[in-house]
Amino acid sequence: MTELLLKYFRTKQKEVQSEKTYDTQCPFCSMQCKMQLIEQTIVTRKKYTAVGKDNPTTKGRLCMKGMNAHQHALHSERITHPLLKKNGEFVRVSWDEALRFIKERVMSIQVENGHDAVAVYGSASITNEEAYLLGKFARVALKTKHIDYNGRLCMSAAATAANQTFGMDRGFTNALTEIPKTRVIMLAGTNIAECQPTMMPYFEEAKENGAYIIVIDPRETATANIADLHLKLKPGTDAALANGMLKIIIEKRLTDEAFIKQRAAGFEDVKRHVASLSLEEISEQTGVPIEQIRKAAVKFAKEDTGMLFTARGVEQQTDGTAAVRNLLNILISVGKIGKFACGYGAITGQGNGQGAREHGQKADQLPGYRSIENERDRAYIADVWGIAEEELPKKGVSAYEMIKKVHEGEITGMFLMCSNPAVSNPNAHFVKAALKKLKFFAVIDLFISETARLADVILPASSYLEDEGTMTNVEGRVTLREASRPCPGEARHDWKIICDIADALGKGRFFRYESAEEIFQELRKASRGGIADYSGITYKRLRKEGGILWPCPETEHPGTERLFETEFAHPDQKAKMCAVPNEPAVKKDRPTEEYPLYLTTGRVMPHYLTGVQTRRSASLAARHFESFVEIHPNTAAKYQIADRVLVKIESKRGRIIVRSKWSESIRPDTVFVPMHWADSQNVNSLIAEDLDPSCKMPGFKVCAVRISPLDDKIVNKLS
Repeated sequence: MTELLLKYFRTKQKEVQSEKTYDTQCPFCSMQCKMQLIEQTIVTRKKYTAVGKDNPTTKGRLCMKGMNAHQHALHSERITHPLLKKNGEFVRVSWDEALRFIKERVMSIQVENGHDAVAVYGSASITNEEAYLLGKFARVALKTKHIDYNGRLCMSAAATAANQTFGMDRGFTNALTEIPKTRVIMLAGTNIAECQPTMMPYFEEAKENGAYIIVIDPRETATANIADLHLKLKPGTDAALANGMLKIIIEKRLTDEAFIKQRAAGFEDVKRHVASLSLEEISEQTGVPIEQIRKAAVKFAKEDTGMLFTARGVEQQTDGTAAVRNLLNILISVGKIGKFACGYGAITGQGNGQGAREHGQKADQLPGYRSIENERDRAYIADVWGIAEEELPKKGVSAYEMIKKVHEGEITGMFLMCSNPAVSNPNAHFVKAALKKLKFFAVIDLFISETARLADVILPASSYLEDEGTMTNVEGRVTLREASRPCPGEARHDWKIICDIADALGKGRFFRYESAEEIFQELRKASRGGIADYSGITYKRLRKEGGILWPCPETEHPGTERLFETEFAHPDQKAKMCAVPNEPAVKKDRPTEEYPLYLTTGRVMPHYLTGVQTRRSASLAARHFESFVEIHPNTAAKYQIADRVLVKIESKRGRIIVRSKWSESIRPDTVFVPMHWADSQNVNSLIAEDLDPSCKMPGFKVCAVRISPLDDKIVNKLS
C-alpha cells in the first residue's frame, strides 16, 4: 500500500511543471490575515491554494473569504486597461489618452467652477501609503477641500466617540491577546463570527477560561450563540439600554470611585441624568426585561476585569456616536480601561478601516491624525509637502454630504478610488441620480462596479496580490502586505495611478516616488509627533516583527500594546463622560402604521461590503448567490409570507425584491437584510439619508418598512 501511495505522489509531483508562491494578506476584513498563495502549473492548467501564515494577530488562521480571495483577483472581468466612455459605451484607450482626457476635464471644471468643484472619494480598502497619497493628491494636486472616504459609513461613530471620550482613536485600546484573560465581555452590535471569523477564537478561549459574555443584538447571530446573556433589544435603542445599565451600576454603588475621581470628568452630570430616568420606561423602549438589564450591569461591574466591543450594529445609527459614548460611560464608571484585560475595541469592518482614516482621507484630517483646522498641524504638513500653509484647503464635508453637493451642482467633478457609493450609501437611488449629473467622473477600481458604470473614465487598479504596502489592522497593528505578483495587462499600482494623474495636472514634482516604501518614508515623517505616530516603524522592522502597534515614535520603540495606562489623551489627561439622552437629536425612522416593521442590515460570512469582489468568487457566491430577508415565522404568517419565496420590502424611499428566510432567531418586530447586493436587491435604497450630527454616519441599522408577498405577475416576469 505504501509503495502505491509513493508512486501516486511521484506521478502527481511530475505533473506539477512549475510552482510559484506569493506572500500577501487577505484583502477583506480588518484582521488582515497573513497568507501565501501557491500557484501550481499542472499540465495545461493552473491550480491555486491559499494557506495562512503565522503572525501576531491571527496565528496563521484563514476564513473562507481569505482562502478564496484569489478568485476575484484572477477573474476574467478584471479591468486590465484604461476605459473611456464614448457614445455611451466603454472602449479601450491608452494611458496617454485617458490621462489627457482627465487633464482637460479637470482643468476645464476648475476654471469654470473653482478648485473645490472637483472632489475625491476614497476607500478604506487601500494601503496606508495610498490613503496618505490620496489626501495629498486632493489638497496639493487638486487644491480641493472636498475629500472623504467610504470608511465614513463604517467606523466614524466609534472613532468620533473614542476621540471625544479618550482624546484619541485607535481601534483597540489593548492587544487582542488580552481578550482570553478577561473575566467579562460585552459585545454590542457585533457579529464577529461572520464578519471577522479569525478573531472569534480569542472570544472562544475567553469563554473556555470562564469569561461571562454579554451580547447586545436584535438577532440571535452566530456570535450570540456563545453568549451567557443575550440582550435582544429593539433596533436603535442602544443608548437607552446603556442608560439603564448605568442607572443600576450607580444606584447599587458599583462604580470605581477612585478611578472616576482621579481619571474621569463629567461623572456628576451622568449621575444626575440617569437618576431622572425610569427603568420601566427604558425596558419598554428597548424591549429588554429589567432583570436582564440588571444582570448585565451587575455582572460587568463586579468582575475584576472586563472588555467592551462595539461594531456597526451600534454605530450605524443617527445617534451612533452618542450610543458608543454611553457604553464607554459604563466602561469608565467601573474603571475597566487602561489596565490589563480591561479596555475597549471598535471592531473595524474594512481591511484598512483603521489606517485609512489616520493619514488624510477624512475631510477634517491630515496625516498622523492631525486636524486640518489646527494651525500648527497645517504648518507642519505643509512643510513636509513643500507648500505654503495658506495653500492647504480647509475642512470639507463627509462622504454623503459630498454626494448632496454633487446633486446641488456645487461639485461637478469627482475622482473615486476602490469604492461603490451607488450601492453602499443610503438613499441609493438619490446617489445614482447625483453621480449622473457630474460633468466628469473618474473611477479607479478592479471591476466595472455599479458605480463605475456611471463613470466617464475607468483606470485599472491593482489587487492585493500585486499592490505592496502597509495596512493597519483592527487592533491598531501596522503590518506590511507583501505583493509580488505582476499587475495584469496595463493595470498599475494604485499609488502609481495617483502619481500619474498628478503629473498630468502639472503637479508631478510633488509626487516623485519609485516605490510604496518611499511613500511610507514620507508618511513616517508626516505622522511624527501626531496622535497616530508611525515614525518609528520601518518596512525592515515590519518584516522582522510581523507588525507593530502604534503609536511608535522611535525605531527602538516596541510599539504601544495598551493605551491609557496612566493618562488619557485630552489636555487634562482625563476621560470625558457625558449625559446621553434615550432619544436621539436626529429622529430615527421608527415603525408606523404604514411601515410597521424595523429593518436592520448587516453581513453574511461569504461576502464583503457591496460584493464587488466576493460576488466574483465562484466559491463564495455559491454559498449566498442572492439576497434574502430574515423574518420571524409569526411575522411571516401575519403578512402571508411563505418560507423561501420572493417578497417585496418597501420604505418611504423605495423597494427591493428578495427571498424570504424564516428564522426564530430574530425579533418578531424586526427583519434583517444583508448589504452585499445591488440593483433590485440593494437594501440601502430603502435607508433614509439622515446623518449622525457628530460624525455624519447614516442610520443604516434602523429603518421602517413594510413587507408583502410578490405579485404573481412580477414573479412570472422575473422567472
